[in-house]
Amino acid sequence: MKALKLIVASALLVSLSGVALAVPAVNKPAPDFTAIDSNGKTVNLKDFAGKKVILEWTNADCPFVKKHYNSDNMQGLQTKYTEDDVVWLSVISSAKGKQGYVDGKGANKLSKDRGAAPSHVLLDPEGTIGKAYGAKTTPHMYIVDEKGTLKYMGAIDSIRSADAADIPKATNYVNKAMMELAEGKSVSEPVTQAYGCSVKYK
Repeated sequence: MKALKLIVASALLVSLSGVALAVPAVNKPAPDFTAIDSNGKTVNLKDFAGKKVILEWTNADCPFVKKHYNSDNMQGLQTKYTEDDVVWLSVISSAKGKQGYVDGKGANKLSKDRGAAPSHVLLDPEGTIGKAYGAKTTPHMYIVDEKGTLKYMGAIDSIRSADAADIPKATNYVNKAMMELAEGKSVSEPVTQAYGCSVKYK
């Protein structure tokens, strides 16, 4: 009887682990979500059908995030793509009381102070969106095409460091994927290993 209970318990654990570790897949529908942005507006991924969407997981206190913001690299990407009618969603999944957590007012001040230019800053203190996307680091980047299909997920670039001096030497995977999509090509590196600080989930 004990052996049977152990087998059942093990099977259940494996099953639950599979659910917990489920991550989205490229060339499949991106996980839909409804969130509140830093201005208190309800935002749904489906609202942006017909447009490309870039999701960026961020934590202002993370040195890897600071690398891309203190150098204006992230803001440059935000401006470049939002001016091209791409929707840029910065997502903050830090739980209340943990590194990087801010409320709406704090998020707006942060955007102003660092010259950020996303379409929306999404507040995700429960980690619902982050876990649906399997976001593990800040930054962690995703690209969704006009049909709602996930086309890229992973690192912002190819050099896994917190040194801004490495940015010009790196391959920017977001730029590369967006250029390929604009040319009607498949993304040549649709999945890369994200690097940075761990997302500070609840």
